[in-house]
Amino acid sequence: MVLIALIAGVALYYLQVYAYYEEVAVEDANVQFVSLISGEAEPLTFENYKGIDSLSSPLRYRACYEMPTSLAMMTETYQIADEAAPRVAPDWFDCFDARQIGADLEAGIAIGFMGQKDVTYGIDRIVAVYDDGRAYAWHQINDCGEVVFDGNPAPENCPPPPESTR
Repeated sequence: MVLIALIAGVALYYLQVYAYYEEVAVEDANVQFVSLISGEAEPLTFENYKGIDSLSSPLRYRACYEMPTSLAMMTETYQIADEAAPRVAPDWFDCFDARQIGADLEAGIAIGFMGQKDVTYGIDRIVAVYDDGRAYAWHQINDCGEVVFDGNPAPENCPPPPESTR
């Protein structure tokens, strides 16, 4: 009985921490920021990209890279995400430290930007950028997603949800 429980525990741990993640190739990296003027996501140049994602959940996306664009220019050009709250990454994805990024966002050491609205319905891509060019991206549930994913109808200011969420 103990052996079966141990095997099940190890299997569950492996499935949660390792199994469904895949590395995102640099050529598939979609580094964008939402413009203050157009409201549309615009591609930006980046370097040293490292990312992971999973088909099992849109919230499993994490990325680390460097931005050659100055932070001052970015704050004047792109939408700031006031409620940026990074999600914890698996320990083996060691470039992404959600606790440190979150503390730096609260302290004003990093600034959160809207990378892309509705990557998938109700999920936005958020990017924390530091003055030295380091950038960390993750997916976060937006206001429409919070309401719809709880089983409620979409508010008037939200697009209609896909059939799969109804």
